[in-house]
Amino acid sequence: MSDDESTADLGFARVDLDRERRTGDPEVVYADGKTPEQVVAILRRLHEAHPSRAVLATRVSAEAAARVAAELPTAVHDAEARAVTLGPLPTPHGRVCVVAAGTSDGPVAAEAALACRVHGAGVERITDVGVAGIHRLLAVRDRLDAADCLIVVAGMEGALPSVVGGLVGVPMIGVPTSVGYGASFGGLAALLAMLNSCAPGVTVVNIDNGYGAGVAAARIARRARGGEP
Repeated sequence: MSDDESTADLGFARVDLDRERRTGDPEVVYADGKTPEQVVAILRRLHEAHPSRAVLATRVSAEAAARVAAELPTAVHDAEARAVTLGPLPTPHGRVCVVAAGTSDGPVAAEAALACRVHGAGVERITDVGVAGIHRLLAVRDRLDAADCLIVVAGMEGALPSVVGGLVGVPMIGVPTSVGYGASFGGLAALLAMLNSCAPGVTVVNIDNGYGAGVAAARIARRARGGEP
């Protein structure tokens, strides 16, 4: 393996070692489609480059998680988020509230919450406040309003971000999930509903993309509280 200042060539991957300097956040491993050995190798190399803060692998299979645990014993596996972190989490700046419409949206919400923490924001989770029981959401309105950024996760018809967007003026990222019966089309219905929201200030990431929402929300929260960009 030969490294230059910005890249580590592992043969099967060219790992970006310079991303933290450019963006404030180190590279993240998308583990789906990679072998357990490849996941371990990339995590190890990223940790060597960034020993003072956590590096993250998302969409980690049970087999890859077991291999990571055996070869990188200080790594932490978050089974709900289907993710692994290696190294210490940074000091949190700001607060992101991750709101899930239903318990079935939990894995995506957990991925979003973990991504927020790895990328330097504090996190609060609120679960099972979907529009089928709107009183549950109204009961936590003060907690929504106190956040620096919201991540709102919903499947089915994807209505929750619109409702939240009509209640509070906090920056918000909607995450459609693939949860729902046949006409939800694997999250497409929720995605289109969020993209067509009439509530102001609703931004949307791709279906099941808790990671992308977490990074964006953490950056908003960090800047809101004067943390590093």
